[in-house]
Amino acid sequence: MITTPALRHQHALANGLRVVIEEDHDTPAVAVNLWYGVGSRHEKAGRTGLAHLFEHLMFQGSANTAAGEHFALLDAIGAQLNATTSHDRTNYFETVPTQGLDLALWLEADRLGGLLAALDQTGLDNQRDVVRNERRQRMDNQPYGTAWERLFAATFEPGHQYHHMPIGSMRDLADATLDDVRDFFREHYVPGNAVLSLVGDVDTEEALAKVERYFGGIDAGAMPQAKAPQPTHRRTPQRIDVTDEDVPNSAVFLMWPVPADGSDACDHLDLAAQILTEANSSRLKRELVRRERAATSVHGGLNRMVGGRSVFTVTAMGADGVEPHRLLELMTETIQRLGKQTPSEQELESARANCEAGHLQATQDLGGRADSLSHGACLFGDPGYDEATLEAIRTCGADDVRRTVSDWLDPAEATVLTYRPREDAAR
Repeated sequence: MITTPALRHQHALANGLRVVIEEDHDTPAVAVNLWYGVGSRHEKAGRTGLAHLFEHLMFQGSANTAAGEHFALLDAIGAQLNATTSHDRTNYFETVPTQGLDLALWLEADRLGGLLAALDQTGLDNQRDVVRNERRQRMDNQPYGTAWERLFAATFEPGHQYHHMPIGSMRDLADATLDDVRDFFREHYVPGNAVLSLVGDVDTEEALAKVERYFGGIDAGAMPQAKAPQPTHRRTPQRIDVTDEDVPNSAVFLMWPVPADGSDACDHLDLAAQILTEANSSRLKRELVRRERAATSVHGGLNRMVGGRSVFTVTAMGADGVEPHRLLELMTETIQRLGKQTPSEQELESARANCEAGHLQATQDLGGRADSLSHGACLFGDPGYDEATLEAIRTCGADDVRRTVSDWLDPAEATVLTYRPREDAAR
């Protein structure tokens, strides 16, 4: 049974900032991890991409730091840092030597409390161009690069909070005004909408005193209005066939909306993902790659989300000359088989072991542990949420997996996205 570490401490400042501290004195370093409860699902129609835009703007200067200085100051002390944006949250993180904790906290507090003092039209235009170029490089000009955008748009109805991707649309990014961006920051970047996790070589009382010193004076502001999970009605099955993009081989992508994170079904589907796609001995790899040689690779898994639905995806990249319909036929047969026949105890034990190995790999360093604490505290009010989820996965039964696959992964109800090379489509 997982228990809360004795040196884990939770605290809340008067302005609402939640703080989680876990002492670990094995190495002279500290992970500083700040999650904000804002992602693309909190954006308004016509203003997509703002949550991700702030992932960039937050490094471009604030009240007491110049553009680019955040990276430069932390780089100078050997820190590792970055930021990411998802549908549900944005996080900023750095791992610093023990003596660099004050600097990291000061920089994080300066941009939370003082970003608007430095945000101007020049900075906005600069980072908007950076984001638009990122979209070109990662999506628009990459083979299969728009697959996830197409899948989410087809799986979730227009107007749904998950209909669009965090990167946003080119048009919405171009149309965003400085006032739009400032209003978005004021609404979501407030202490009460954030969780700060510190893991590493710290003394809890001293660390709390530092957090109070740097963050305590930031105005609480108004908490953003809670974004209620949006119901997702099962849509008429969507089928998208792409024949006009430069792709090397055929490919098939399947996506299903499934229950939100925190449900038993998510735990069952994590195991199903291992059995179907993730483990080296998984059923789809065995069937499509090794036995039929119809695919060069198979991927898939559960993307846990909290806004009413998560998504489960399966992807197969076709071997030379294999038609999309053949890939889809093999994928459908294999998935349906798991929904009808209970997996073996050996498969289940292997799936559990892989889930546990994934958790251990993700939390093997200070930064990963801090990120796990922030995730649980920010989205579920429980820094030990990931550990509790792993414990729940350990107790799932084989029939739980079969039943959940049958209930939620009906191939007839999936969004199906296929790619075919242009020369094949022209024949």
